[in-house]
Formats: sequence, structure tokens, C-alpha cells
Amino acid sequence: MPRLLRMAARTAVVAGTATAVSGRVQRRQARKYQEEQAPEPEPYQQQAVPEQRSAPDTSDKLEQLKSLGELKTQGVLTEAEFAAEKAKILAS
Repeated sequence: MPRLLRMAARTAVVAGTATAVSGRVQRRQARKYQEEQAPEPEPYQQQAVPEQRSAPDTSDKLEQLKSLGELKTQGVLTEAEFAAEKAKILAS
């Protein structure tokens, strides 16, 4: 009787090992198949973000125009210089 029990135990161990190995091989093959079938991901391409310019603050423009007007009133700037600087400020 002990021989029969030992033989049954050995058979169970061999069968269990075979099942475990078979399952592992099957999982590995399935994973390999999925990798082959999956489309290759496209490389990430960073898109160029357009530069955003913030408009100068209107109060800043007003301050520049006021100081420009004061310089003209004081006689530091001529009428032509004043007009040219005023156009630059308003264009920005």
C-alpha cells in the first residue's frame, strides 16, 4: 500500500509541475503574440506652441504718452520727434 501511495503522490507532483510549466509557456506565448499584433505606438511629437505676446498695459502706454507730452512741452522734443515717438508707442 505505501508503494501505491508514493506512486500516486509522485504522479500528482509530476502532473502539477507539468500543468504549471504548460500554463507559464502558454502565458508567455500569448504575451508575445499580443506584442506582435499590437500596432507600434507613434513617437510623441511635441507641437510648437505659438508665442503669445501680451499687449502692453494701456495705463503703461498712457504714462509713456504723458511723459512724451511733457518733454515736448518743455521743448526737449521737436514736433517731428514727438510724432515719431508717439507713433512707436501707439504701434506697440
